[in-house]
Amino acid sequence: MERSAIALLACALAGLALRAAPAAASTLVIEGAGEGHGVGMSQDGAFGYAEHGWSDTAILAHYYTGTTIGQTPAGATVKVLIGSKVVAVPLERYVRGVVSAEMPANWPMAALEAQAIASRTYALTAHAGGTRFDVYSDTRSQVYRGVAAETAQTNAAVAASAGQIVLYQGKPAATYYFASSGGMTEDDENSFLGSQPEPWLRGVPDAYETSSSRWKLSLSFASAAARLRGLVKGSFRGIEVLKRGVSPRIVAAVVLGSRGKIPVSGPELAGRLGLGSTWEYFSVKSGASVTREPDLSGQASFTPPTPEAPPPAPATAAQGGAQAPGAPLSSLATGGAEPNEGAPVTLATGGAAAQ
Repeated sequence: MERSAIALLACALAGLALRAAPAAASTLVIEGAGEGHGVGMSQDGAFGYAEHGWSDTAILAHYYTGTTIGQTPAGATVKVLIGSKVVAVPLERYVRGVVSAEMPANWPMAALEAQAIASRTYALTAHAGGTRFDVYSDTRSQVYRGVAAETAQTNAAVAASAGQIVLYQGKPAATYYFASSGGMTEDDENSFLGSQPEPWLRGVPDAYETSSSRWKLSLSFASAAARLRGLVKGSFRGIEVLKRGVSPRIVAAVVLGSRGKIPVSGPELAGRLGLGSTWEYFSVKSGASVTREPDLSGQASFTPPTPEAPPPAPATAAQGGAQAPGAPLSSLATGGAEPNEGAPVTLATGGAAAQ
């Protein structure tokens, strides 16, 4: 009888121990691609196209749909906010101080020239400070480091493209750019929420930007809930995607809690989680089990684009500028901040330059 009682007591204690043992902690797994807002020209993509024989004008025509190349008026200047002062800088001098800060000097000349033209055009179309100044000197606009940052190679690229700007229907076009796309750029209104769709800022395939910019991050539920404070009803349970753009970048989602859901935009979600891109897919890992989070966007996967051959040489400036080579109409440190005047970039890396 004593042995039976002891055995029963042991079984009871074992059951209590099992019930008291904590369940395996859940982890939010985030898989994504790209760095920056995704609108306009991918700097890493421009590098890839240049490496594969594309000219500066062909690169720009690819990323800025339906655009041509024109010339700036002589004597143009840019008002740059440096510290607390607004400094008027001659346009070409300004561009020399930007290209050397935005792109590595040892990159192909075609990529550097494309960067120079995009930076020049961005400066002419930006109104970050209204009438007070045109651009910030940091990633809220594009990084400007002045004469001290200049190199012989980047200066040569600026000189080779002197005065050239991107035009859409004869007018300077806002030439946003960013670090890396992951394989597809984005329509501007899907990244700059509330902005008007611009015909030259359509998402396009980015053939040489498909694998190098992939990334993966894991956060404990406690850490994710802390970062999403104010967006979680009850206990954090995960994230459900509602809408993606023309690329897999998230436009709208909901934060799942034990007591309900709270909507969140893709840019805010990325900013809260400390991510450099809104191109994100979510899973939950509990022990050895990994479950994909709900995704109602209809874009559960992404097919990398096929590499493209260089297009034919564009028309010369005398013949009306570089024509777009049939690009389809479809945005820590990146180029061209969001189009809200004076507003800081919401993404952790969504401002102006790839360092």
